[in-house]
Amino acid sequence: MPLRTLDSLGDLAGKRVIVRCDLNMPLSDGEITDDGRARASLPTLRALLDQGAKVVVISHLGRPKGEPNPEFSLAPAAERLGQLLEKDVVLAADTVGESAREAVASLEDGELVVLENLRFNPGETSKDDAERRAFAERLAQFGDAFVSDGFGVVHRKQASVYELAQLLPSAAGALVATEVEKLGRVVDNPEQPFTVVLGGSKVSDKLGVISNLLPRVDRLVVGGGMLFTFLAAQGHAVASSLLESEQIEAVRGYLAEAEERGVELLLPADVVVADRFAADAAHEVVPADAIESSSFGAEGIGLDIGPEAERAYAEAIRTSRTVFWNGPMGVFEFPAFASGTAAIAQALTAVDGLSVVGGGDSAAAIRTLGFADDEFGHVSTGGGASLELIEGKRLPGLEVLGW
Repeated sequence: MPLRTLDSLGDLAGKRVIVRCDLNMPLSDGEITDDGRARASLPTLRALLDQGAKVVVISHLGRPKGEPNPEFSLAPAAERLGQLLEKDVVLAADTVGESAREAVASLEDGELVVLENLRFNPGETSKDDAERRAFAERLAQFGDAFVSDGFGVVHRKQASVYELAQLLPSAAGALVATEVEKLGRVVDNPEQPFTVVLGGSKVSDKLGVISNLLPRVDRLVVGGGMLFTFLAAQGHAVASSLLESEQIEAVRGYLAEAEERGVELLLPADVVVADRFAADAAHEVVPADAIESSSFGAEGIGLDIGPEAERAYAEAIRTSRTVFWNGPMGVFEFPAFASGTAAIAQALTAVDGLSVVGGGDSAAAIRTLGFADDEFGHVSTGGGASLELIEGKRLPGLEVLGW
């Protein structure tokens, strides 16, 4: 069934509309360091405000363990939303208490209020269905309709994602609808050649993606910490690099399946090896099949792909028509080990077709490295959600919206 979208809710002028955003943004000393998720929520919020709706924004931030904690207040997010919308935005001091009731009651048409962090309430993430529903019922008192626009949480069965959508007329916001359309094209209707680029630290985080996409892809490109498990599966020593030895057999199976299916599986010809995990670590480039030949011997740690790998990977990406990328190629937070990730990002901007950055660390990386979201076909706001959708899983927060 098709996903219910905003149009299905009819005229919302004068109606109270609860919008589940994902304002879980990184903070440093109370300041937002990446406001990408706030910006992604703007099309839906502006559409509702322009209709004259009374908008009640709800979200979580961090993991406050079911009780109020000033460290996880949504105050910085509310302030940033106000700046982006060029509107006064009130933050209620609680989620379903007296402050929230007063803030919602005072809303005029075309105004917006943000309720405090949902996860200050244990019912939001409870494993008990009845407890989640009870909390959702308290939230539902504030709305005539519900819009789900926090893609980063649609893979979670949580009160504000799942039960609340059952209690009110509900629909997907513009962000969630776009995410489903773009990621759906990757899974169901990719234009060939189709290349998947996987990085990040662990193979175990990507098993479902690899299993679901191997029958569909033309090329699978591997980088990040997970590449060392692939190299070990080929029989190469990886010194002190990150290694999931318990996944070696699974990876050997993927190598064999890729060969059988005619999938081009690209592993790096060279890697950047350091003497320790630090921004100022001594480092050098060595062949990927001879990591222990570095001057650091068995103590060496692979922290990025090398320049030869960068060129090969970039060429594979640029000559593709559909590319899905999830996971950095190295420790991009350290400038000395960010080159591989930057090369991948740059290549994605040159794709003649659909290029998708799969959220999470990949989205953080492109912004850290100075790329703008609009240089890519689509930048997902949900790392875990995008991976589960790509894996072919049914997501509770989408199923409840008719998907």
